[in-house]
Amino acid sequence: MRRLGTPLGILAAVTGAFAYVGTVDPNEPGHYPVCPLLQLTGVFCPGCGGLRSAHAFITGDLGAAFSANAIATAGYFLFAAVWVLWLVRAWRGKPLRMALAPAWWWGVGAVLLVFTVVRNLPFGSALAP
Repeated sequence: MRRLGTPLGILAAVTGAFAYVGTVDPNEPGHYPVCPLLQLTGVFCPGCGGLRSAHAFITGDLGAAFSANAIATAGYFLFAAVWVLWLVRAWRGKPLRMALAPAWWWGVGAVLLVFTVVRNLPFGSALAP
């Protein structure tokens, strides 16, 4: 059972964070700091709307979660899938080894860059938080 400690600990931390964001509504001013990039430049970063997305996700409003930050919402599902894989491998006594080739990392960076640019343009306003 000791081999399950790390994945279960990560799950507890993530659950605690989501529980907090689910309880303390980021849509009400004064609870969380404003994104520094947005405050200084008026530009939405790829994380802008992430807290609102997490709040909507944890309260069961997937449409609002996706609307607040589509990348973050997709990330919640990706995290869940990787966590389940990690737990199963830990249960079987095998390590989770996920080595991504540099091309994948460049691809992730490109997706984040395109997402950031598009959500800040008039035609991409549907992606803005």
